Amino acid sequence: MKFLPVKQGGGSSVEQVQPRDLRRNGLISRRRVLMISSAIATSCSGCALVGPNFMTPSAPVAPAYLGAGGKPLAAKEPELRDWWKVFGDPALNQLVELAYEQNLTLQAAGARVLEARAELGIATGNVYPQTQVISGDISYNRLSQEDVYSSGVPSTNFWRAALGPELIWELDFWGKFRRGVESANAVYLASIANYDDVLVSLLGDVATTYLGIRTLETQIEIAKTNISTQRHALNISQTRFNEGSTTQLDVYQAQDVLATTEAQVPQLEIQLAQGKNALVVLLGMAPQSLDPILSVSSGIPATPDDVVVGIPADLLRRRPDVRAAELLAEAQSAQIGIAKADLYPAFSLFGTVGLSATNAPGKTFGDFFTYNAVSFSFGPSFSWNIFNYGRITNNVRVQDARLQARLIDYKNTVLTAQEEVENGVASFVFSRQQVDFLRRSVRATQGALNLAFLQYYEGLVDFTTVLTTEQNLLQAQNNLVAATGTVASSVARIYRALGGGWEIADGNGFVSPATREEMIERTDWGQLLPPDGKPKPSVPPKGFWHDIGVGPPEW
Repeated sequence: MKFLPVKQGGGSSVEQVQPRDLRRNGLISRRRVLMISSAIATSCSGCALVGPNFMTPSAPVAPAYLGAGGKPLAAKEPELRDWWKVFGDPALNQLVELAYEQNLTLQAAGARVLEARAELGIATGNVYPQTQVISGDISYNRLSQEDVYSSGVPSTNFWRAALGPELIWELDFWGKFRRGVESANAVYLASIANYDDVLVSLLGDVATTYLGIRTLETQIEIAKTNISTQRHALNISQTRFNEGSTTQLDVYQAQDVLATTEAQVPQLEIQLAQGKNALVVLLGMAPQSLDPILSVSSGIPATPDDVVVGIPADLLRRRPDVRAAELLAEAQSAQIGIAKADLYPAFSLFGTVGLSATNAPGKTFGDFFTYNAVSFSFGPSFSWNIFNYGRITNNVRVQDARLQARLIDYKNTVLTAQEEVENGVASFVFSRQQVDFLRRSVRATQGALNLAFLQYYEGLVDFTTVLTTEQNLLQAQNNLVAATGTVASSVARIYRALGGGWEIADGNGFVSPATREEMIERTDWGQLLPPDGKPKPSVPPKGFWHDIGVGPPEW
């Protein structure tokens, strides 16, 4: 309820202003108030928007990738949607599918998208009247006989009841609330970009973890093969010692080399177990064996001869983290306008209508629904923070400094994206060269070992030559496997750096069906969580909602 002070006899008292009092005293006509209110409400959407209008900042972008050795790469458009399929590995394909469906980090990012969408709804609702309430009360009263404001009023105790709606609408003259919608909408879109970025990282992590597992499995097989060879060498040295052809030193040396190689297997098994455990977490599963999936293929997958990377400018639209950095800067830009709006007067419309009655002497609750029990108040108002000791101005400066930091973050994100692509390309090219050299090394070392055994039988070399050659072969084979795994991992890193894979989420919901059902059972999500799991596109109508870029809020 609203009350207006009315002077009476040189003093003042507070009483409800009835409609007839407004007309009788000539304060203002209802028709005039309605005309003014309608005009203000209609024109507020066309008022000025204080604060800067965001423009995408420029960022240092190279015209083309350098590639390895300073040689530019071909600027063809890469195929990135299902990039992991270039390995032709059915186990990897299945792992990627499971990770997309079950990964918990991705689901948490999806929930944050829904949170940002709901926050956008709150910001959109602020464009409407901010206060729309219905209030009521009933109280038992006794007025003091010693209070000057209640002198002459009977002391009889009485009940009083009141009921009525109230509306307060701060009009958006300076674009404060429209900037709020602009900021919330950018944050919402940034949350979607962050979801895509989490998905890109997830796909890259699944691929590199899987490739690491295959590399370790191959290294374990090589170690076991070399253990068999070294046991054979130990048997030879033991036989020749028993025959008196050599000393026990050869036996001890053979045992040392064999034990050293055998000790590598448990260490590799530890790394393999850790890799599988990490993969299980990426799949959103409790610790369990992945053998049913991993057994469908074996070995390090073959890699393509070439990887198409496009041009650096493509990263500005492909990389989700670049999009997110730009959108967060846009959201912060709108915050400057919100802060600047506080420097200007705020204009509002207010209105209340109420019913009140009492059973004080001479009154009755039966009059509660009569015309005499009606009271109302409406009209325009304004407020202006004129003495704020620089708080508003300094808040504008705070928001501007935050925007500048966001703009720098955006540029840094663009630079980092280009660096990651260049690093991936360099790793891919030079690792392939390394593989070629190591294959020659393995062939040469294998031939040296065969010749060392033959010469040892003939007594031309001592046993140390055999043992040294065995160690060299194991090291060369390990290096070859590691380099082969690096080539495959480099392909995955390149596609991850290019922002590949987020398209697989197009048309799907941001949370799993089970999570969606759980949230719907707990809370009314309206059209934000439709039954089919696909987010309903928001197509703003022409006019005001088209200008601010979103549709009207859900009631």
